[in-house]
Order: sequence, then C-alpha cells, then structure tokens
Amino acid sequence: MTIKNQVQLITYPDSLGGDLHSLKLALTKYFPSSFKGGVHILPPFPSSGDRGFAPLNYLEIEPKFGSWDDIKSIGENYDILVDLMVNHISKQSEYFQDFLKHGRNSEYADLFITLDKYWKDGKPLKEDVDKIFLRRSKPYSSYTIEATGEEELVWTTFGREDPSEQIDLDVRSEKVKQLLTLFFENFSKNNVSIVRLDAVGYVIKKIGTSCFFVEPEIYQFLDWIKDMADSLNIELLPEVHAHHETQYKLAEQGYWIYDFILPYRVLETLITQSSENLREYLKDRPKKQFTMLDCHDGIPVLPDMEGLIDTKQARKVVETCEKRGANFSYILSDEHKTEDGFDIHQINGTYYSMLDHNDDAYLAARAIQFFAPGVPQVYYVGLLAGKNDYEAVTKTGEKREINRHNYTFDEIEKALERNVVQRLVKLIQFRNEHPAFNGEFQVLDSASDEIHLTWNNGDKTCSLFIHLKNMKTEITYTGEDGELKQYLV
Repeated sequence: MTIKNQVQLITYPDSLGGDLHSLKLALTKYFPSSFKGGVHILPPFPSSGDRGFAPLNYLEIEPKFGSWDDIKSIGENYDILVDLMVNHISKQSEYFQDFLKHGRNSEYADLFITLDKYWKDGKPLKEDVDKIFLRRSKPYSSYTIEATGEEELVWTTFGREDPSEQIDLDVRSEKVKQLLTLFFENFSKNNVSIVRLDAVGYVIKKIGTSCFFVEPEIYQFLDWIKDMADSLNIELLPEVHAHHETQYKLAEQGYWIYDFILPYRVLETLITQSSENLREYLKDRPKKQFTMLDCHDGIPVLPDMEGLIDTKQARKVVETCEKRGANFSYILSDEHKTEDGFDIHQINGTYYSMLDHNDDAYLAARAIQFFAPGVPQVYYVGLLAGKNDYEAVTKTGEKREINRHNYTFDEIEKALERNVVQRLVKLIQFRNEHPAFNGEFQVLDSASDEIHLTWNNGDKTCSLFIHLKNMKTEITYTGEDGELKQYLV
C-alpha cells in the first residue's frame, strides 16, 4: 500500500464514544472528511496493563471494545494503523502463563529471555547492567515456576510493577518469528494497513552494549520483518525514542520514522516567541516522517532532543509547562541525562493546556505541524482541544492519564461547538485537500518572531505566515480558479 499524505487520527478504541462501533459512528457523524490519511487505533487487544500496551495476544479484540468485524468495518473507509509491541508481551498471555506452570518444559519457553541465555548461570553482572539503557530499576524480573518452585530471572525491559507485566520476547527465536508472522497475517485479513513497531529499539540484547538499537543486528531484524510485512501489503512504522541521529539512520534505510523532535520544537517556539531553532530544524530533516504534537505519551524531551537543546532554555520551557499544570517523567539512565543533571524524559499534559488555552497559539502550532513535511497525526484529545485531566491522574496514579480523557458523544458535541475546534477541523480539511502539499517545501527567511513556510506544486502554492507576538496565522494559497487567496486560520 501507499501511505496517504493526509491527516490521520490517533485514538484509543474507547475514547470517542466508548467502543469501536462508537468510534466508527463518531468518524462518520462528526468528522466525515477529516481523517483521509487513516486512523491509528491504540491497542484494542486484550491487555493486562499500561492501557493496552501489555497485550495478551494480537489475535483477539478486547470484548468491551468490540470485535475484529468492527476493525474490518472501519478499515473499509480508512487506512488502519495498529501497534505491535514487538519487544514484549503480557505476563498474562497464554504463552507466558504456560511458561510459569512448566518452566523450561513449556512449549513456549524459547519465546522468552531467561538470563542464562546471556550470563553464565543466569546471574547478570553489574558492569553489564550498568551499560543498559534502563526503563525501570533493573532490566529483569524474578518469577516462580509452579512445577519446580524454582525462581527464573527473565528479561523485562518495561513495567512499573515488580515482577513486570511486560515480558520481553527473544527475537532470535524461530518460535518468536512464527508468532509475529501469525499476528501480521491476522492483521492483513482484517484490513490493517500500517503496523507501528512499538519499542522496536529494545529488541536486540547484546552484552557490553546499551541493549538499545544495537547495530547491525537491529537492521537484520527489521529487514526480516519488513520482507514479511511487504508480502502482506502492510507498511511499517518503527517507533524509536532515541537521539535524532538514530532516527535518521532508520530514514536512510528507507523506513518511515516518527518526528519526535517537532512537538518540543513547536512548543518551545510558541512559549519563547522565537522561531530560530524551529526554522533551522525544518530546513534539514528527513521528509518521510509521521508528525505529531501530542499522543498517548508525553512530549518527548530526552533522549529524543539530546544534543539539540540548551538545558537552560529547556528548563524555562519545562517550568512554563509546569505552571500550566503539566507533570513529568524522568530519565533513569545516567547515560542520557545532560551534564548539568537535566533529566526530563517527557512532559505530560494536553498541548492545548501547555499553550495556556490560547486558541490562536494552538492553531498556530497545528498549522506548523501540517506544513512540516510528513504525514500529520492528530491525537483525539488534541482534536477536541482538551484540557488537562487532573482527576484521571489522581484516580489512576498514572501521570500520562492527564492527556487520556475518554469522551462521550455529548462531550464531543460540546467540544465541536467551540470555536477553536471548528477552526482546527477546517484547517485539517485544508491540509487534506490543497494540492501544493504534494510538491516542494521551503523554509523562507523571516524575523526571529515570525515563521514563513511554503509549498509549491506546479502552479499551486501555499504559504504559512505566523506572527509569534500576537499568534496570528495567515495562509496564502492558490484557489481552484488560479487566484491567490488568503485564509486567516
């Protein structure tokens, strides 16, 4: 398939109306021409935690969300993107549960990474663990095998719990490759067009390294999975939070990548009212990217912005966001902290709240995103210009729930009455339809408190001009009649 150069929606299966059937109804009723680029449905599979990101398998849909028929039905009108947590699977999966019962005698034992695969007697060495890019206090968990009563140490990169709910898969194993192929075949027959390889940077474990994006082994794995996906007419989107040079290596290999730099750059630009860093960035970046401002996680800072930020300036941006109600997640690995101790991993909050509920600033942010080359994704909370949900954070203890509010149809309709949402829907439609966006992009010279971007496609042009002092956004474009027209966003 060919990924469309039009706007995509990102949503949980239950966030617009309560389930997948309601999602289709919401798309049809409220946003009939908004998401021609497709719909990214965050994990709709049975899961034991992390709001879907600890899946039990990919062969079923969580019954409270609906069924594969619902996915297939949405896929008749939209390109469907789903996540595959290629690095791990749930502790509650039938595969790991069988391992917990039978240990090494389980038919699924080779799916997992018992530590003796890497260390003699299964005892990890401190000097090796110290080099690993940690996402929790240690990269393994201890589990008791029912049949023997013995403890097994198993690699677990992620998970707030101890032992973790997210069990790493051994991608060197033929059994893992067979399982991944089975999942992809199921996606294909249910109208899934694009698969995001979530946490793919962690799949290769190699002692003496950070165990993150280990070269060249990571490319060998990606080549294998790409060949398999190509045979099923499925596009891949590797998800890698890392130094931007790592992302660019993927782009050089021909893969789509995520622009995890743009969200912070846009936020910084609008908070400081200076476009210098943003303009330099937009001049020299891969074009084959998915762009976003907000998502189910926070605004990426480290390691994504490593080497790109002045920490003194970054602290001011972070402090501004905190005053506006944001919370933060932090880097655990010393390797990715800055020399002066700056350790912000992600800024959690709605983009609208981080811009102080300023409608014009918010529309300016979206206009920059839509003009940046790539496939724009709009998160459902951002679509409705949602505000920070502090109640959800208090209720769940999960900081990221600040930007994960579930909307009823009544709430959607009330949001659609707001001027800021109406303006955003209009801007989405413009981005979907104007032919200049299929041409050549250029960053034009401007003052530091202005932004001037343009697209040219034959006799069709489209230019964005933003005044950062008053946040006014103007688009000059070639109309259908060939005349230049002006659109005040």
